[in-house]
Amino acid sequence: MSRWALAILVLLLVSAGCAGRDFTRPQPDSLAVGKTTEAEIRQRFGTPYREGTVLKNNETMQTLGYSYATTMTSAPGGVVPARGQGFYFWRDILVGHDFTSSFPDDRTDFDGAKASQIKKGETTEAGVEALLGKAYGTYIYPLINHHNARASVYLYQQTRGTAFNVKIYQQILVVQYDSAGVVKEVEYTATGER
Repeated sequence: MSRWALAILVLLLVSAGCAGRDFTRPQPDSLAVGKTTEAEIRQRFGTPYREGTVLKNNETMQTLGYSYATTMTSAPGGVVPARGQGFYFWRDILVGHDFTSSFPDDRTDFDGAKASQIKKGETTEAGVEALLGKAYGTYIYPLINHHNARASVYLYQQTRGTAFNVKIYQQILVVQYDSAGVVKEVEYTATGER
């Protein structure tokens, strides 16, 4: 399921009070890309809110999505408090995970304008983390195009408004590193209205 579809679904469901089952953001180090199986994720996190597939680099991957939203409290600016965790599996092995939250306690918003300061072949992973903070997502091939690289994923998504006046905003930054931890690729996208 696309991140946009998730945002719209969350907004529609929160009109009833809550959507999904609440969960705590996992520590990124506790998710071993290239090793963890889909069965292990299901055992640890339970039944997903959504399941699907995604095609990247001519490979089809299974997806599991966990989400939670509520209207019981309000985040700053009228943003619907919501969090989502995505898991991506290729040949039954975890090849990526990403997390987004608009709850004040674990909000994943970041300054996307700083993405232009990240230089290919120059900036290190430590430099990216000093600039933007800790990433709460990781991708490897085939979610990224390089076989021997890995990527840090910064993701923020927010929904505000009513069912008749929905404002959705999303930004995602995927920074690929070579084996030495030097930036190989930078992809930043921001869409929607804050």
